[in-house]
Amino acid sequence: MAITKIQSESLNLADTYDFTGTVTGAGGNMKPAFHAYLGSAQTGLSDSATATLACENEIYDTDSAYNTSTYTFTPQTAGKYFVYAQAVGDSSADSNLRATDLYLYKNTSLAGLGTMNYQGNPIRVATLYASAVLDMNGSSDYVKAQMYLDTGNGGNWLINGHSTRQYTYFGAYKIIT
Repeated sequence: MAITKIQSESLNLADTYDFTGTVTGAGGNMKPAFHAYLGSAQTGLSDSATATLACENEIYDTDSAYNTSTYTFTPQTAGKYFVYAQAVGDSSADSNLRATDLYLYKNTSLAGLGTMNYQGNPIRVATLYASAVLDMNGSSDYVKAQMYLDTGNGGNWLINGHSTRQYTYFGAYKIIT
């Protein structure tokens, strides 16, 4: 039975209808897209310095647009992208983490930020999240995620990673517009 016209006064919600047509205009292509995570701790990071998240383990990379050597995403399709990252910073010493930031950069410009300041009550470990919607040109634009930690003692810090748990990750996908 094909439905050609529905009139509200004659629609019986108890009836069942077989649909044999085609839906058009729905869905879309949300590619390129990727999601990668840090498989083990990223160590030896200097105090009050910024480090690129070395997320080397890809869960998916639909168009090979994520580079696991430079940790950058360079989509070759123009459009708007939802970009996200989470990072777990560890001061490697009890209660001396004073401030931390998670940056999303489009090319060399700051595009997204997650930040926490613990000056009055230092801690050891902090989890930050950042996201942004970015216009990408489909040729040379790229994004990367970086983290900054200030321990106040000049010591080294690390970014927590794990072989099966995704503590620290980075991803993006094209938004259907």
